[in-house]
Amino acid sequence: MTTQAGTDRPPVEPLAGARPAELGLRERKKLRTRRALRMAAIRLVAERGLDGVSVDEIAAAAEVSTRTFFNYFPTKDDAIVGIDPEDIREITEALAARPAGEEPLTAVRAVMLQRAALIAPDQADLWRTRLAIIRRHPHLMTASAASWSSYENALAEAVGSRCGLDPARDPYPAVLVAAVLAIVRILSVRWQESPGAPLADLLGQAFDSLARGLPPPPRAVSA
Repeated sequence: MTTQAGTDRPPVEPLAGARPAELGLRERKKLRTRRALRMAAIRLVAERGLDGVSVDEIAAAAEVSTRTFFNYFPTKDDAIVGIDPEDIREITEALAARPAGEEPLTAVRAVMLQRAALIAPDQADLWRTRLAIIRRHPHLMTASAASWSSYENALAEAVGSRCGLDPARDPYPAVLVAAVLAIVRILSVRWQESPGAPLADLLGQAFDSLARGLPPPPRAVSA
């Protein structure tokens, strides 16, 4: 599911974020802090450039200590491109909680659409800025791809558990996850660049096409 450095479509943030009301007080506080640090990092780097911002300045902008910063992110780069471990855990747990008899693609589709529905339209500006930063720094492309790899592996393990398959021996879980996350990456980038219809609607249409075997659209057939 990784996108290699040097391509024109960097990986994007996973469909993240449980509803705050569903979390306990401690979890809500951690979520707010992590998001505040990420937003501060993106905003400051957009204003001053990657080399012009320190971890101390990011922490100060988020109104936390530098020590607290390192409780959430190992480096400044991770605050911009890293995937939150909580997001990986939440998605794999949500997948495990789907009905046992549900087909794998149907289960993954439901989880992805549920999370996409939580993304507010006004978040597009933030992630568009993040994409611009990543595109200016090839090493961030590589770091983001590596971060997404751990996300892909965790999802493949979760799909394998549902199917009774070992992803290390049977390619089905990895192939399914790769197809799903390719849809998520491509449409998330397009939505960020040109927000219009809700992201969940765009993803739903693409997942429907995938379930049908990716038939070409009528215009492509007539052409």
